[in-house]
Amino acid sequence: MSPFRRQTRAAAVAALVLAPLAAFAVPAAAAVAPTLSLAPLHHAAVSTPSFLKHGFHVSNTTVTSTNWSGYAATGSTYTSVSTTYVQPSLSCSGRSGTYAAFWVGLDGYSSSTVEQTGTMGYCSGSTAEYVGWYEMYPQGSNDYSNTVKAGDTIYESVKFTGSDVYTLVLEDETRGWTKTTVVDASGDARSSAEVIAEAPYSGGVLPLADFGTVTFDGSLVDGSDLSSFSPTAINMDSSSGAAEATTSAFSGDNFSITWDSE
Repeated sequence: MSPFRRQTRAAAVAALVLAPLAAFAVPAAAAVAPTLSLAPLHHAAVSTPSFLKHGFHVSNTTVTSTNWSGYAATGSTYTSVSTTYVQPSLSCSGRSGTYAAFWVGLDGYSSSTVEQTGTMGYCSGSTAEYVGWYEMYPQGSNDYSNTVKAGDTIYESVKFTGSDVYTLVLEDETRGWTKTTVVDASGDARSSAEVIAEAPYSGGVLPLADFGTVTFDGSLVDGSDLSSFSPTAINMDSSSGAAEATTSAFSGDNFSITWDSE
């Protein structure tokens, strides 16, 4: 399996694997309930454009991937990553069996582990369903039972707190719940820190749900703006090279990802 792949599991609203993105539980009512994987990044191509940020030209490497879009800080060892966003409303008409996950994590860009938490939306028939989860790939993922709806403000963070301990926080600020999970994991590299929208995997990358545009606000790595790390930008393309999701340049500490699939 590519080091840029994660795994996800589906089964009634229960388990979700992120490998580095992993298994998501899909309710029995869903039209399609495959075993899903949120895998580490699967690279496609690399270029080096110049982004305009804060009035200065900052050189950022851009890669394309068949399963990730967003930004990843690389080239060092990282201890924390966090962001806030509004859960996108999926457009499910004629798009049953499509999926989109939104998460922060450490590792997975160039390593075979991923420590992550986030939300996923999927289309069951013409109905959009949403779920929160965490995963320590290659361990299986876990869904939270708390309600998530489109339009909810979501905060998520992953922090290495020392002695092989990670604290993962997922908060739905709109509904007033917070889930904090403390997990032991030995030997993880912490070689990247990322804020990602992903198409899950099940024998191949699954169709990306139409999420419109999602804006990640106040994205931080080790307490500083993600943008200050000259992170790698990631655009999602299909295996045939068609645009799936495009990542914007930074505006301050914010950036957006826009669904491009047809």
